[in-house]
Amino acid sequence: MTEPTDAFVAHRNLLFTVAYEMLGSAADAEDVLQETWLRWAEVDLAQVRDPRAYLVRTVTRQALNRLRTAARRREEYVGPWLPEPLLTVPDVADDVELAESVSTAVLLVLETLTPTERAVFVLREVFGLEYAEIAAAVDKSPAAVRQVAHRAREHVAARRPRAAVAPEESRAVVERFRAATGSGDLQQLMDVLAPDVVLLSDGGGKVSAALRPIRGRDKVLRFLTGVSPEGLELVPVWLNGAPAVQFVVAGRVDGIGTMLVEDGLVTALYLVRNPDKLGSLETPNALTR
Repeated sequence: MTEPTDAFVAHRNLLFTVAYEMLGSAADAEDVLQETWLRWAEVDLAQVRDPRAYLVRTVTRQALNRLRTAARRREEYVGPWLPEPLLTVPDVADDVELAESVSTAVLLVLETLTPTERAVFVLREVFGLEYAEIAAAVDKSPAAVRQVAHRAREHVAARRPRAAVAPEESRAVVERFRAATGSGDLQQLMDVLAPDVVLLSDGGGKVSAALRPIRGRDKVLRFLTGVSPEGLELVPVWLNGAPAVQFVVAGRVDGIGTMLVEDGLVTALYLVRNPDKLGSLETPNALTR
């Protein structure tokens, strides 16, 4: 391989992780990587002192451009918008901070930031970049980046889940949910859902889904039992660094479910059925910092 290819491949997993955390979409992250590669291939490597920093800066700028466009598209989105689920290897959960940062719950919190705040938060809090490096990526002064980072950090802290849950606990709760849903045992299902559980269902206007959040255990139970088709199979998978389930009907993936687990109960259930968001469920993605 040529030297530019060597350098790009060496940092590809990192670049994908940065782009995905900024965009919440694997498809968009892949597009950003392609754009970054095209620019990288034209660079004179003799002028690049730190390929990693250069590539992260480039992927951040491309992701910011796409994020600003996506924000306008999401205003017209039919029903709740959820991040594109990402098939990951169980090892991702070993890095607790990384796994939490790509969880559906945290990605939804990041959606409430401005594009610049999101970029600064991701680069500083998740990847530990210095303020000067971030400043070069977002075209602001280091002092301005410090202010943005402080504002974004407070915003996220006020909205993120209370505490990270050990993978074993999360897996046990998800398995209880899967067993209860598969057996149709309503009492068992009630026992795994928090009284104030909220369900978000993303169909994107392309398949049937709830157009507004469903709140409360009884309403969520009625929804789940009402939409479950004959022959539904719930398959355990690892999505976004945590245990989750695939909904399979007649051998085809009909949707996925990720969950927020707190105090041994499911407090939020995120269902993605939009077929445009089910394309990254075949090959596990290697995320890294």
